[in-house]
Amino acid sequence: MSKTITIGGASGFWGDAALATPQLLASGKLDYIVYDYLAEITMSIMARARAADDSKGYATDFVTAVLGRNLGEIARQGVKVIANAGGVNPQACAEAARALISEQGLDLKVATVLGDDLMERRDSFAAAGVREMFSGDTFPDSERIASINAYLGAFPIAQALDSGADIVITGRCVDSAVTLGACIHAFGWQREDYDRLAQASLAGHLLECGTQATGGNYTDWETVIDTLPEAGYPIGEVSDNGDVVITKPQGTGGTVTVGTVAEQMLYEIGDPQAYLLPDVACDFSEVSLEQDAQDRVLVRGARGHGAPAGYKVSATYADGFRAGHIWTMYGRDADIKAERLAESIFSRARKILKQAGLQDFSETSYEVIGAESHYGPARQVGNVREVDVKIAAKHPSPKGIGVLLKEMVGMALTAPPGLTGFAGARAKPSPVVRLFSMIVPKDQVQISVQSEGETVACNDEVLDAYDAGEAVHHEAPEAVGEPDLVDVPLEALAWGRSGDKGNKANIGIISRRPEFVPYIGAQITADRVVELFCHFLAAGQETPVERFYMPGPSAFNFLLHDVLGGGGIASLRADPQGKGYAQVLLAETVQVPRLLAEKHELNTL
Repeated sequence: MSKTITIGGASGFWGDAALATPQLLASGKLDYIVYDYLAEITMSIMARARAADDSKGYATDFVTAVLGRNLGEIARQGVKVIANAGGVNPQACAEAARALISEQGLDLKVATVLGDDLMERRDSFAAAGVREMFSGDTFPDSERIASINAYLGAFPIAQALDSGADIVITGRCVDSAVTLGACIHAFGWQREDYDRLAQASLAGHLLECGTQATGGNYTDWETVIDTLPEAGYPIGEVSDNGDVVITKPQGTGGTVTVGTVAEQMLYEIGDPQAYLLPDVACDFSEVSLEQDAQDRVLVRGARGHGAPAGYKVSATYADGFRAGHIWTMYGRDADIKAERLAESIFSRARKILKQAGLQDFSETSYEVIGAESHYGPARQVGNVREVDVKIAAKHPSPKGIGVLLKEMVGMALTAPPGLTGFAGARAKPSPVVRLFSMIVPKDQVQISVQSEGETVACNDEVLDAYDAGEAVHHEAPEAVGEPDLVDVPLEALAWGRSGDKGNKANIGIISRRPEFVPYIGAQITADRVVELFCHFLAAGQETPVERFYMPGPSAFNFLLHDVLGGGGIASLRADPQGKGYAQVLLAETVQVPRLLAEKHELNTL
């Protein structure tokens, strides 16, 4: 008989709903509950908090809202808690948790995983001439750096659990490590159990974004929208052979289908045959998804091929200031008026900058949303008489951004007719935070587990170094020539999900049926995606878009390079994380045989 553990995914980001923990605990079936709080911008925010107060720098609501309200039930059920809530100060987070446990008179042991924080090495990185792993940029000035953290893996988490910890708090680790660590501990997996490690890492990837696996952001949103206010948070049932079932608490809203799980599987990945994590290089290309029962999807087939020899390390650093505002313009030629307004605002602001002895903006952006404009066809609506225009800029100093904000408001009475907008307080300059990523050899990162005053080393070993040259990418099946073709929307043939990784975006397209794959593959090419998103892609790239075929889930993953204007808080885009890119691509048309369209009752165009 195989052994199975049950893991609830209760947080997808810092600020996720507080109802997740009590909802998952109410299911009464959990062995572990895991929380993912960290993103690059989160690390920089926490770093600023720690600089102002050395008792801060972690996800405070993990202590107050999660543990404070649910510790008694967690203790009663014997559920183990694993969270990367420690941010840049895991020890302070652990001390706050211990104080709460003592206050409530409970007997729970807290352990921390340390070693990811590499801020003390910032000068040595600069002296070594380290280059950014994607752009080739030089290392930022030390004074501008807010945080430097290695993405740690799951074995230190497993060691903390092995030591008897009830609650494990980490700093920066890969999102899926909180799930994989539970599996390594529960099943006694070793570092060379690569296929099992890959399967549990996939389970963690499916749990790490909360309700995105249970109906949130789902292509077929109409089928679940009425129940989403009560959406269930995901639960992973992981067996010791690596098989995973994704489900949710009984009686909750949302849904768990092959579509919802497949969309989350392709979310924010690059090459699906080289999804690199500290503990294993994962190949998701032949994963099978099977509807096991209502709200239960069986996931099998991930493969592991060794482990990378180094850790990905990300630094965040300050790069000036930014701000902007969204206005509404309506009436005749609303789109033209909006563009002219934006140009007028920048023209006036530049004159004031020059008069004040300030340099020009380092970057400006305006996007007219709701009409075809320089923004590109992605936002074309047609015959609109109302648009939104987002106007934003970056400047080395907050004073420069202050000029933009003042003149933007000052132009309100000098604008074309039809200008309005919902407004409260005037926007303020905010810091621009950029990301610098690099690889650091594992033997240069010292990891430890600290538990109740005892510290034990837990450094990662590399048994079989991953060789990126070993992967042979799959080719999609070719379409058979058919004389009688009709146009259908891609959305009728596929589900889609998109997201970001730094300045890259990915769009996952999953065929609803295997027989649709040849037609999607023949027509939704990398070149077609380049043409559709050319207004966003950086100029001069040799390969701006890569396409990968995944025969297991009958899916394609498109990786768009240098497409987000810097990404995250460094971007001035209306969609700085590419969250809507899949919706743009799903609106494209694909030609399929008329008989196939009729067989599956597809709406033709």
